[in-house]
Amino acid sequence: MKGKTATFGERKRIIYGRERWEMLRSKREIAMEIMEALESYGIQSILYGSTARGDVRKDSDVDIFIPMSIPSYKIELALQGFSILQRRIIQATPNHAIKGEIVLENATVSFPLAKMREKEMDFYRFGGYIDINGVMEGERVAGIDKRLMLIIPLKDGHYEMPANEVHKAEIADFLGVSVEIVEERFRVLERRRDIGRTGVFLNEVLNDHENFETKLKEITDRNPLVKRRLVL
Repeated sequence: MKGKTATFGERKRIIYGRERWEMLRSKREIAMEIMEALESYGIQSILYGSTARGDVRKDSDVDIFIPMSIPSYKIELALQGFSILQRRIIQATPNHAIKGEIVLENATVSFPLAKMREKEMDFYRFGGYIDINGVMEGERVAGIDKRLMLIIPLKDGHYEMPANEVHKAEIADFLGVSVEIVEERFRVLERRRDIGRTGVFLNEVLNDHENFETKLKEITDRNPLVKRRLVL
């Protein structure tokens, strides 16, 4: 442990009341319905972030990621029973994965549009994720939230502590990620704290008649940095 001043808060144990458990149950039900729809088409997915850790709030997102390369039309077929509000192509920086995002009424489903590097899965491990079996079994996992607080699930709630009080190598070992991703997430989240919410390199919204692959080709034809990421 390192004796550093807390960045976003202090150590504390939070006990969940009935409302908090009901909130988690409700968000998990939304996630389960979507994940089962994807599974019915042979598409595996993970639930990540606060809904996987359990430390949800009313405004917490239900974020689902498909960690496999698959034609976007299959994903859209699987989600045809849900209300789709928006479809977009996202890339955080020129070096990050290019992803498709389908925004539903109560959740967001994302998937890679280019081959993912192994370390890019560490992003999800850093924040905490579970698969469909974990959702069914009521599993909760440790992870670090956007405040840079390490969330450790407990039977009656969770324990949280500033991640900057722990050596980065210890965090990497505890969460099963690389030290590189820990350092990167610290840089990003500390910068967000200092200057406010940061933008993304690419955020292209699709029209109703466009598909993800065709739209991505249009983007790569005019943006060499995006094209470069596709061949890395």
